[in-house]
Amino acid sequence: MIRFGIIGTNVITDSFIEAGKNLENFKVTAVCSRTEERALTFAKKHKITHTFTDMGEMAASKEIDAVYIASPNSLHCSQAIEIMKAGKHVLCEKSMGASLAEVEEMIKTAQENKVLLMEAMKTTFLPNFKVIEENIPRIGKVRKFYGNYCQYSSRYDKFKNGEILNAFNPKFGGGALMDIGIYLVYADLKLFGKPEEVKCISSILSSGIDGEGSIILKHKSSTSILSYSKVTDSDTPSEIQGELGNIIIGDISRGGSVQLVLRDGTTENLTIGQAENILCYEIGEFISLAMKGKKESKINSHRLALKVAGVLEEAKKQSGITFNEK
Repeated sequence: MIRFGIIGTNVITDSFIEAGKNLENFKVTAVCSRTEERALTFAKKHKITHTFTDMGEMAASKEIDAVYIASPNSLHCSQAIEIMKAGKHVLCEKSMGASLAEVEEMIKTAQENKVLLMEAMKTTFLPNFKVIEENIPRIGKVRKFYGNYCQYSSRYDKFKNGEILNAFNPKFGGGALMDIGIYLVYADLKLFGKPEEVKCISSILSSGIDGEGSIILKHKSSTSILSYSKVTDSDTPSEIQGELGNIIIGDISRGGSVQLVLRDGTTENLTIGQAENILCYEIGEFISLAMKGKKESKINSHRLALKVAGVLEEAKKQSGITFNEK
């Protein structure tokens, strides 16, 4: 049994708990929030026994084995380090750190304290993502990858009316690249490895946060074009183009439909069924690793997290995106 403490009382933590309920060896025993009222309300909603307003106290608690961090991006590093120094495992929402330096420090702390640290990037654990990986050889030498993930933020209307919430506040390390674009960068680097060159163009909003952007990644024999946005929607699928055919992906962030289209006329629907709450796959991986005494995921490895953070760092630099970071 892995007993989780929760940091963050938002929609994603609600979904995390609901997904975990269907798994063996999952239990949430504590929640930490900035206010006692919010912690108590969340605890009552999910029948959680212990509440905290001091993260250090929760980290030291004997009632938890691991902590799921779902606070704003800019808080991930400091919170994770304090928790790991207390000997607890950490499952940290993406983006794991607000900078490459933060991700490096988090991994170093995990290694020094012999605890499990994993970035909660759900996409790479999904059954349909594994289908994509398995079928790439069928399309021959890959030449292009068009990654598309544009999702109009529910908070953008308030931003346009002058109310700047966390998602559009540079103090909290958000924005289109770190909240949306990271899904595409993770998928690209998982499938094709570290790029040789990074180019990024972004639209910067009045708050200093990027509303949308595009990244071009140059690999040894292919080019990836990644398009992401928090200020527009898109129904355009993603596509991996090979010399023998293409793989068309409906919703790459959630492992949506996967279709194979070969140049010889062959078409095949490769989509397989997935759980309704897809967070169960990353949680299951984390629990399995923790119970086996493993300190790192082979899928969302520390090495992959560092590669992704490096690409994000270069993209931020080129776009002039700055956070309150290390």
